[in-house]
Amino acid sequence: MRVLQMGVFVVCFSFVLLATARAEAPAAAAGDASKWDMNATIIEACSCPMFCQCYFNDHPGDAAEHAGHAGHQHGDAAAAKPDAGAGADAGTGGHFCRFNNAYKVNHGTYGDTKLDGAKFWVAGDLGSDFSKGQMDWAVLTFDPATTPEQRKGITEILGQVYPVKWQGGFTVAADAPIEWNASADKAVAKLNGGKNAEVVLKKFAGMSDQPVVIKNLKYWGVPRNDGFVLMPNEVEALRTGDKTFEFKGTNGFMITFDINSNDVKAAATPVKQASAAK
Repeated sequence: MRVLQMGVFVVCFSFVLLATARAEAPAAAAGDASKWDMNATIIEACSCPMFCQCYFNDHPGDAAEHAGHAGHQHGDAAAAKPDAGAGADAGTGGHFCRFNNAYKVNHGTYGDTKLDGAKFWVAGDLGSDFSKGQMDWAVLTFDPATTPEQRKGITEILGQVYPVKWQGGFTVAADAPIEWNASADKAVAKLNGGKNAEVVLKKFAGMSDQPVVIKNLKYWGVPRNDGFVLMPNEVEALRTGDKTFEFKGTNGFMITFDINSNDVKAAATPVKQASAAK
């Protein structure tokens, strides 16, 4: 899944996601809970080959590159051929990065509301060209245990994590229970028991028993992360709605990130130029 390239995207996109979703998602009123923070871990997978080239380019690979991984898209015979309704490139190849991101908040606050333990899911497609900060579509699903106040905070914070425009909309689906389990060797996330969506990741074998981790690589709009722990997927699937897809053996990783409201303020504050020497 795509990371924001330094200098390509700027803070002015920060609230576009919220504006796009305002009619369908709970939105924070201006000035409410001005102080917030989130530390969360994501079980993430996408349709790109390992490792997702979108973190280094402004477009994903084409269908032929995705097809290089056997067994995805509901079987070998259907490799690289999206399900009906999966987008404009259905049945014709094309460029896409279809993803499932299962979140678990380790600790966080939104004003006086604690976000600890909250779980939510973001699935979507980055589309064929995101050089101008415009992605295709995304859908957000909350675990039923998420409170209204937590949803409000999470929605606002996601606008900073993904400071982009979603051309096909950033919508909110009906609640569904989220299973989220991770160890050093395997990570499993299921939405509605796997009926709605599923991600299963397996540890990538390195030179030792230690995980293979990519460090010093930016993740979207967040200023800090602990590194991309490489874990190719056994399956990543979205099985509900009109844009279903399923891939096997493609990109996957886990990542823990940290962001807070002070980061956003600092990024939005113009740097003062030093006075010219007299």
